[in-house]
Amino acid sequence: MTDPDDIARFTALYDAHYGRVYAYAVSRAGRQIAEEIASETFCVAWRRMRDLPDVPVPWLLGIARNLLRESNRANSRQDALAAELRSVAQRKAPTADIGETVVERAEVLQALAALSDADRELLTLVAWHGLSSGAAAKVIGCSRATFFVRLHRARRRLENALAAPGMAEPPASGPQPPATSTFTLVREEAS
Repeated sequence: MTDPDDIARFTALYDAHYGRVYAYAVSRAGRQIAEEIASETFCVAWRRMRDLPDVPVPWLLGIARNLLRESNRANSRQDALAAELRSVAQRKAPTADIGETVVERAEVLQALAALSDADRELLTLVAWHGLSSGAAAKVIGCSRATFFVRLHRARRRLENALAAPGMAEPPASGPQPPATSTFTLVREEAS
């Protein structure tokens, strides 16, 4: 049950400081994500109302700063993933149709974006970082058997994401993608 005093304190906190938190987020990240960061800051503040200090602005801005840092990290991971996919696509055989390469890359990016961070990490440790299952299991902090189960499930989720409505269906006939396709790299068995 929510305490009416907490609701009143939170409402006063929000009314008094939302503008400052929003302005801070705009100054650090621009208007596109500032509202999201400000809103998430007050969600965290609501969950931690018992920790509210007497002077709340530095505390609120600290929360916003941490959320911005997490957002930047997530964007950096996505950018690195996209760069790696571009690199893989460039290593393809030169006879590959560039249109197929672009479509395939877009499909894999879309499918990977639909997966959780944990699934993406499992797949990239094996497919792109070239780690053996034992080494990848050490990175994750689990046994090799557990890693295999998680990897298997991540591969199934990737296949389901690739087969989801809205994803282009591969042609029933015609040329097959080269053996080094992005999808093939993700599907290769760990050694």
